[in-house]
Amino acid sequence: MVRQLTYEQRIALINKWKNPPGASEQLRLERAERMVNQAVLRHEPFQGLDITVASKGSYPNNTNVRGGSDVDIMVKLNDPIHTEGLAAWWFGQPAGYAGPWTRQKLRQEVEDALTNHFGWVDTDHNLAVYVPEVVGSRPSIDVVPCFKWVAYDTTAPGGECVGSVVYGRNGKRVINWPELQLVNGRTKNTNTKYRYKFVVRVLKNVENDLASEGVIKALPSYFSECLIYNVPDDVLLLDGSLDTVVRESLREVYQQLTGAWFSYLRMVEPNGIKKVFSDGQKWTEKDARELIERAWHYLNYEG
Repeated sequence: MVRQLTYEQRIALINKWKNPPGASEQLRLERAERMVNQAVLRHEPFQGLDITVASKGSYPNNTNVRGGSDVDIMVKLNDPIHTEGLAAWWFGQPAGYAGPWTRQKLRQEVEDALTNHFGWVDTDHNLAVYVPEVVGSRPSIDVVPCFKWVAYDTTAPGGECVGSVVYGRNGKRVINWPELQLVNGRTKNTNTKYRYKFVVRVLKNVENDLASEGVIKALPSYFSECLIYNVPDDVLLLDGSLDTVVRESLREVYQQLTGAWFSYLRMVEPNGIKKVFSDGQKWTEKDARELIERAWHYLNYEG
């Protein structure tokens, strides 16, 4: 069983954990993003194309934690778009597409651009191309070649939701919504007087401690962000210290996980579209319950 923190230890750690990485670590992350952007801009086959190079995940969402910050960067080709259903037939994507920019072509050119700029890169991963860390200069980088994905929805602003789709080397596709995650996360953070991202960072640090001590298996850091996103704003705005808000946020998440009528199935990711617990996720409801139970004990909220 993992040790329990004393009250004084907990307060000291929460005050430390609530903050993002320091200025030097932030500079390393920014340098990594800038270098990938330069690699793409200088790659001749990409000249004149509509391409977005942008970081995604905890770094741009400002939920990254100290000492554990790598960077995920998407290289997204915006034309041709990818979609499905009747829209795919209408726009000729992806089944009817007969142009040069196939999924294999995009991945190969991204690999070539990164190799030309960085030297050796690891191309054996299913989704991303891995650029290794340079100690003291920049963190490791996962670069994801992807296409613009559009889901047409009359209830959405402008009638559509825009995301990205990456096709793995195993043939399976993964659809993500990084822009929606960014907007929704900023809105929730503002509405909760910045407490949302404070609590996310605290839970991420707790998860790191528990995993390092072998109490739970290591989980993607995004998982903590997903769980806290489902805490109602009024809980995050409770009067009292941040310690109180952390405790009540964990209590709220646990109640949703163990509530009647499978209430956890209604939990959504910060993008507002994907369900937290659905097919293809890297975690389960059991993982969530175990994380919250162990976090509650570790932070010594019992009693």
